[in-house]
Amino acid sequence: MADEPRFLTVRDFPTESGVVLPEARLAYRTFGSPDAARGAVLVPSHFMAGAADNEWMIGAGLSLDPAEYFIVATELLGNGVSSSPSNTPAPFDGPRFPVTTIRDTVELLRRLLVEELGIPHLTAVVGFSMGAMQAFQIAIGLPGLADRIVALAGTARCYPHGVARLEGQLAALFADPVFAGGEYTEQPAAGMEAFGTVWAAWLYSQQWWRDELWRETDPEATFESTMREFREDFLPGADANDVVLHCRTWQQHDVGTTPGFGGDTRAALASIRVPVLVMPGETDLYFPVVDARFEAEDVPGATFLPIPSLWGHPAGAGASPADQEFVNSAIRRFLAGEPIPEAAPLH
Repeated sequence: MADEPRFLTVRDFPTESGVVLPEARLAYRTFGSPDAARGAVLVPSHFMAGAADNEWMIGAGLSLDPAEYFIVATELLGNGVSSSPSNTPAPFDGPRFPVTTIRDTVELLRRLLVEELGIPHLTAVVGFSMGAMQAFQIAIGLPGLADRIVALAGTARCYPHGVARLEGQLAALFADPVFAGGEYTEQPAAGMEAFGTVWAAWLYSQQWWRDELWRETDPEATFESTMREFREDFLPGADANDVVLHCRTWQQHDVGTTPGFGGDTRAALASIRVPVLVMPGETDLYFPVVDARFEAEDVPGATFLPIPSLWGHPAGAGASPADQEFVNSAIRRFLAGEPIPEAAPLH
């Protein structure tokens, strides 16, 4: 359905850390035709994900139909395919790779769209989790680039509770002596297993665990097999330094640190001048619904529509059939400019 993966390559790319990467590569795929009747939609990726991980909303009969839109699905710096600690040569290999920011990736997105693909304007940006962070950053840092923003289970800033959660997960990884400060000669398997185990308790809601909803995707699954999957196969093939980088990128993000806002997150959100559909998961422990509401109240054109799901954070990525239907339906109506009467009032 999509083109084969392609890469934008930028020489001497300056990052916000001050490090200039001799070469920065951004992976992307496209769906549909560049002259699609309803314009172009950007779908940025999330934590340790690739373009294919958003295909649950791309396709005939889904919210992003390639027969109607030209869809550009991109991959966040550090995911192991775009420029990352694991695939960058010395002197920026492994733990020497700079901590890249959401804004670093967004600058590459701008160059990809405007300079490489000749797309000066987007119908929308639709992002889940760290993809939602990129969507908010585009609305604030590149005003006028997109007509609409959809933020699925993600906020414009990583608040202190999120920073603390990620620190706990990283501590589990760092406790493996094989990690060796990122200078490992083989993947720190025990550390990665510990990381996945800690992640498990946060990913879904408490009631998901109580109701044993793992059975909905695998009727033969048990608690033990579910936990084993988190330990042994949570991020198959992932490099530990890439995982660390994505955690640091996540922790650092705040649209308030966009130049011109002096660290004021609320002022940055208030500057958005396009409609924004904010769809937190009602039971999300990563990006809590209260944080999403707090932010949405500062966005002049926000529509606030929580996802009624027990699937926690992954509800925003269509974790269950009901989640997929709810999210796809809302995006479809929002992009068409139709009212969403079930949206919650903000004021």
